[in-house]
Amino acid sequence: MSDSPFIAPYNQLPETLPIFPLTGAIVMPGSELPLNIFEPRYLNMVSDALSTHRMIGMIQPEPNARDAKVLCHTGCAGRITQYRETNDGRIEMVLSGVCRYDVGEELPTTRGYRLIVPDWSRFSDDYTDHEDLLRGEHDHLIRMLKRYFDAKGLQADWSMLERLSTVSLMNSLSMALPISEQDKQALLETVAPAQRLHTFTSLLGGGLQAPGSVTRH
Repeated sequence: MSDSPFIAPYNQLPETLPIFPLTGAIVMPGSELPLNIFEPRYLNMVSDALSTHRMIGMIQPEPNARDAKVLCHTGCAGRITQYRETNDGRIEMVLSGVCRYDVGEELPTTRGYRLIVPDWSRFSDDYTDHEDLLRGEHDHLIRMLKRYFDAKGLQADWSMLERLSTVSLMNSLSMALPISEQDKQALLETVAPAQRLHTFTSLLGGGLQAPGSVTRH
């Protein structure tokens, strides 16, 4: 979890949250997601967020639903920490992950985007530093990642990755690696860091030869 003084304390997280449904895109607590905003409804969303708490909820549409409006049950809220307007009417920004949430009631809005009541209650530990719990797994995770990157023909700045904490490494690569949206969602929904690390390393190891989805926990 970021120690930024600009991040709201857990007990001051917003009671309503604009959401940005996007397949294959998640943000994890403490990680950063660059976004390119161009649809009018989402330009409205960013404008409204900037004028209030600066927070937006990333969430994936439910992949197996017939109705594209059906959402996954869990997303993650991030704070707009970088923002730039372009000459062609777009907004380029960075969303820094703060806390996961479960989707509650959806509220009416006249601004085009969707607005929900988030339930933060399962994810208060997103504000806790779990590195002491996982520090002993760091070297093993790096070895697993090197095997995975070699097998997939991917390049990485290992000197930079090796400096990251176990939690930061796991969260950042959960977002960035070429895994299915179902597997990204499974990682996002796994509450306990140790269990999420187990799920992540299972994906790296067992998923090297044949693609498949992990079971949500």
